[in-house]
Amino acid sequence: MKIYRYETHLHTKEASACAVSGGAEMARAHKLAGYDGIFVTDHFFNGNSKIAKELPWAERVELFCKGYEHAKAEGDKIGLDVFFGFEFGADNAEILVYNLDKDFLLRHPDIDLLPTREALAIMRKEGGFLIQPHPFRERYYVDHIELYPRDVDGVEAINGAQWEDPRMNERAEIYAQMYDLPVTSGSDTHDVNKMFGCGVVSEVQFETPLDYLKQLKAGRLTLLRANYKE
Repeated sequence: MKIYRYETHLHTKEASACAVSGGAEMARAHKLAGYDGIFVTDHFFNGNSKIAKELPWAERVELFCKGYEHAKAEGDKIGLDVFFGFEFGADNAEILVYNLDKDFLLRHPDIDLLPTREALAIMRKEGGFLIQPHPFRERYYVDHIELYPRDVDGVEAINGAQWEDPRMNERAEIYAQMYDLPVTSGSDTHDVNKMFGCGVVSEVQFETPLDYLKQLKAGRLTLLRANYKE
């Protein structure tokens, strides 16, 4: 039986200030690593974004989407499915957003300035689905743990970039169980030289991001765990 492997969480240097590799490079590296598809989830304007805040909204959106567009163009050449997403800043947390697009962002100027729950409600109303990644991450830039169990569709209980303390992932899984939320996995890749090997395996090929959501809610995904250590 054919199975399909997807990376659900990665960043590109075109839009994320913390990323090292570009979208096209990400696409090639994931294809070589055996993935069938990737979700590009760059940090949005209220996160660790590379895009200058002084620019007009439409120009900011165009620049923000370049990492995805470069990955998509390369993916089309090499046979890798590439889907658009973004990582929305939520005060002391972040939320992965799927099934929205550039048009949505252009139609919602300054959505990054809205109260978090208001912004999340707008995104869900317009067809987006939301995953809270690394909810128990402890880093110098995280002031306190912040959870959104009533506002998301699932929890990233396996985050490859948290290899230094597996308890952060373990706590995320317990949190998901407490609120009956499905769990998923993502590498949180920023650099093709540090690809953590996470993501999901599906027996169904994803044609759209909603296929990911459907398989997630049905409990039909196999979760991949990190294979990288520094």
